Amino acid sequence: MRLGTHFAFGDHEEHGFVASFTSSLPAHLAHWYLEREQFERVPGAPGLYRLSEPERDGVRRTRQAVHDLRRHGYTVQADIRLDPSLSAGPPCPARPNGLQERRSRLAQAAAAGRTTQRSGPLTTSPPAARPIPPKPTYAPTVHLTAATGGRSR
Repeated sequence: MRLGTHFAFGDHEEHGFVASFTSSLPAHLAHWYLEREQFERVPGAPGLYRLSEPERDGVRRTRQAVHDLRRHGYTVQADIRLDPSLSAGPPCPARPNGLQERRSRLAQAAAAGRTTQRSGPLTTSPPAARPIPPKPTYAPTVHLTAATGGRSR
């Protein structure tokens, strides 16, 4: 391991995706981070942690753990396939949404001088403004009765 490394991630033939930490990091802090990243202690192997449920998208989850720890400022060493900075992620399947076909149809229509929208007559005058009602010339009067100290009826 390189000097200054805090965590190391790799493949283990028996335990699957594993992680360990170095003495440059307090054990309780490393344990806390690895548990939050869904790693659990390996019984009988102090300092070794394995990914819980590795069959459930284990490579992606381990790569995410490496990424998260680096984002927190830790130095992490990882195998090539588990290092998000050294290997490409899985390809995202492209779903056709018809956008390219629609753009193509619009471009053809524009080139032909046609439009798919109906146009109305062009007007040069501004739209008519709504008239503002005049202010009232009187002020409404409100008469209040004074309470006589008892219960109101």
